[in-house]
Amino acid sequence: MPIIDKYNQRADKVNSLVCVGLDSDFEKIPERFKKMENPQFEFNKWIIDQTHEYAAAFKANIAFYDARGDQGLRELKMTQDYLVEKYPDIFRVCDSKRGDIGNTNNGYVEELFDWLDFDAITLHPYFGKESLMPFLDRADKGCIILCRSSNPGAGELQDLLVDGKPLWKIVAEKTQGDWNFNNNCLLMVGATVPKEAGEARKIIGDMTILMPGIGAQGGDVEAAVKAGMNSEKKGLIINSSRGIIFVENPAEEAKKLRDEINKYR
Repeated sequence: MPIIDKYNQRADKVNSLVCVGLDSDFEKIPERFKKMENPQFEFNKWIIDQTHEYAAAFKANIAFYDARGDQGLRELKMTQDYLVEKYPDIFRVCDSKRGDIGNTNNGYVEELFDWLDFDAITLHPYFGKESLMPFLDRADKGCIILCRSSNPGAGELQDLLVDGKPLWKIVAEKTQGDWNFNNNCLLMVGATVPKEAGEARKIIGDMTILMPGIGAQGGDVEAAVKAGMNSEKKGLIINSSRGIIFVENPAEEAKKLRDEINKYR
């Protein structure tokens, strides 16, 4: 079964395309959690329990755990183990943005796919297919290729023209074509660039797009959904991190986002 089927089945089950971002910045988590032995894990566990009924996916940005050294990575592992035990059908994404020569990538495969047991991870395409092969070869896991990001400086390289075509479009074409031999590729396009998301959709067909940038980054839900949705009214993993996890009522915010997305599907 293609790994994306796991996400689609969960999305259908809860009628949701919401991905809750577990960007658990230690400085921002409530004080009551900081007093606990495993503060990031306890905070994540609370967020997961609050929002799981509205979530098709959870995405952890590994930087917030790396920042706390071995303790942070242990708590990320605890978070993953908790999801596997309690909510195994929810899609688990690591926002790791890995990309190196193939030999080095073997280590990332063992860490992120095997030890931490993520279903999918984000990857830099700059080194080309040869370097991505350790990830692409894992037919049981998802490879989310960074294509057109949502940060203000993204266009500096991503919009550069190559034979009259922006570089990000070439990345989309390669992801949809030559790199997707195991049907395990996804694309990452930011919600703050809906025009580009719509153009990417035309290139990649029904492939799934991870779309960060909703919430604190200012992406518009209506524009994002209408531009990025595929022919099956899915094809999007719409992430909100700070806009859900650092509010007073995360469950209410996750439900609100789910309902707003569904309004435009």
